[in-house]
Amino acid sequence: MKAILVGIWNREVTREEAKDSIRELKGLVEALGGVSVGYILQKRNKPDVRYFVGAGKANQLKEVAKGTGADVVIFDDFLTPSQVKNLEKLLGRTVLDRTDLVIEIFSRRAKSKEAKLQVELARLTHELPRLYGKGKQLSRLGGGIGTRGPGEQEAEIRRRLIKKRIYQIREELEEIKRMRRHQRKRRAEGNVVKVALVGYTNAGKSTLLRALTGRDTFVADMLFATLDTKTSSRVISPELKLLFTDTVGFIKKLPPELIESFKATLEEVTEADLILHVVDISDDRWLDYIHTVKEVLKELGADEKPVIYVLNKADRIIDSEEEIRHLPHTAFVEGPSVIVSAEKRWGLGNLIDTLKEHGEKVLENSLVEEAKPYY
Repeated sequence: MKAILVGIWNREVTREEAKDSIRELKGLVEALGGVSVGYILQKRNKPDVRYFVGAGKANQLKEVAKGTGADVVIFDDFLTPSQVKNLEKLLGRTVLDRTDLVIEIFSRRAKSKEAKLQVELARLTHELPRLYGKGKQLSRLGGGIGTRGPGEQEAEIRRRLIKKRIYQIREELEEIKRMRRHQRKRRAEGNVVKVALVGYTNAGKSTLLRALTGRDTFVADMLFATLDTKTSSRVISPELKLLFTDTVGFIKKLPPELIESFKATLEEVTEADLILHVVDISDDRWLDYIHTVKEVLKELGADEKPVIYVLNKADRIIDSEEEIRHLPHTAFVEGPSVIVSAEKRWGLGNLIDTLKEHGEKVLENSLVEEAKPYY
């Protein structure tokens, strides 16, 4: 896949922010084994109804695609069905938007039955609106006034099949959620504190989970290396057992279809007693990524839960564990924070001590709640 990336900027999104988003889009392309041959940014107050970018820029895009040999043009925002149709007709290339790209990555990464169902649900939910309007175009093949041509009949049949499959998947995911709740009840016996690992994609959550629990997990330096939820435990003391659950990574402009589809997995966040927010401090945009994750947590209704910030990948900016105490990063976040290198296991002792302190507070608060009289 050779891709040209396209985005817009305006008063709400600065040029620098748009360029950062394009850089992330480039990473998504690389996660699919593709290569981006360039990008185009246009200043527009709002997207063009026909081409997202203006007609002049769209024609320029056609020439660039032809000159570079790009076979795909990817837009850094959501495209309407008519925009996709108009662009593909003008450019003579496959046209994707950010949602298409992320769903394709998720589709390739999904391993468990649950993850595959969630990705299928997201894909079908995204595809359904794009079928509307195709019927009229296809119906020119036949049919008269007051009748449906074969194209329109085909689109309607496809819509019905998609709606039926969406219903079936949601039923299956509801059953998985019921099983998860049952599993959580069984795990919650005793002095157990549930800890959810969240963070921007590629922040090092899987590496941290392995460092904390010894669980063998797949680790790679790429966006969305893992999708499936993993749960592992660690006994901190006779009075405290921590149950860690890794979750899917977040990104800016995370498609709403994916948030909705992965609610069975993300429910682990809403059910957690404590959140470990893992941050890659070697990335210049780490503070922006913290804000993005906070926005997703708010959308999930988990923004009021106690959070420990794990400022990870310190080994990429310093040479030894002793230098951690000289790093200023903790001053930029609100709440408890620990600087670590999960890969080199630097700072894990401080993290365990912090987890023990806050885990014990969670248990104390739960005992107080249970002791309250009901009137």
